[in-house]
Amino acid sequence: MKTTAIIGGSGLTELDSLTISHEKEIPTPYGVPSAPCVFGDLAGQKIIFLARHGNPHRIAPHKINYRANLWALKEAGAEQIIAVAAVGGITPQMPPAKIAIPDQLIDYSYGREHSYFAEDTDAVQHIDFTAPYDEKLRQQLINSASGVAIETNGVYACTQGPRLETAAEILRLERDGCDLVGMTGMPEAALARELEIPYACCAVVANWAAGKAEGEISMDEIMQNLEQGMADTKLLLQQFFLANKD
Repeated sequence: MKTTAIIGGSGLTELDSLTISHEKEIPTPYGVPSAPCVFGDLAGQKIIFLARHGNPHRIAPHKINYRANLWALKEAGAEQIIAVAAVGGITPQMPPAKIAIPDQLIDYSYGREHSYFAEDTDAVQHIDFTAPYDEKLRQQLINSASGVAIETNGVYACTQGPRLETAAEILRLERDGCDLVGMTGMPEAALARELEIPYACCAVVANWAAGKAEGEISMDEIMQNLEQGMADTKLLLQQFFLANKD
């Protein structure tokens, strides 16, 4: 099996089922990553884990050094990446605590360092991004979901954060065809493509998006849903590594 990196988002700053061998801080030309790379074994497979927001969780979505994070994983030997992310549910099939494996995304973020090709290069570079997630890796995740209810597709909307969206913004995203809303899906996916690393997203619905349920969105509600969703995510990851042994 390829060496797999797991990027943990809100609610997943560490994997309790990971047997850690060592940690390593990896310098990059783009600055300091969110956290050291953690090397270890999960279900008999070697993996690399990186906490996207740092550990403890402290870095806001728009402040994450995505270029450093992805570069560090590449340097660490990652051959494929599973990105775990907490999201809001927009459409009826995306209720709280549900897991989705999106197949498309729309980027509404701005002002982020979004490319390794942003500076002067010998030639202008354009990656194909028709399908932002690696289909083979997506299908492996989907096929590993024994006993875990998942949605096998969906459109991820990446907003700027760190504030949550207004109800009118969510209606706009829904009209655009989005099923999920998060704050970290980009430029992470595009940077992985630039580095030619297969990348898939495991999205955990933490709450109904603004205007999709009565009342305000509370952090207590989000954390409660994340607890269940992340427990299912950890089970899915274990099953993924068991199902895809060499």
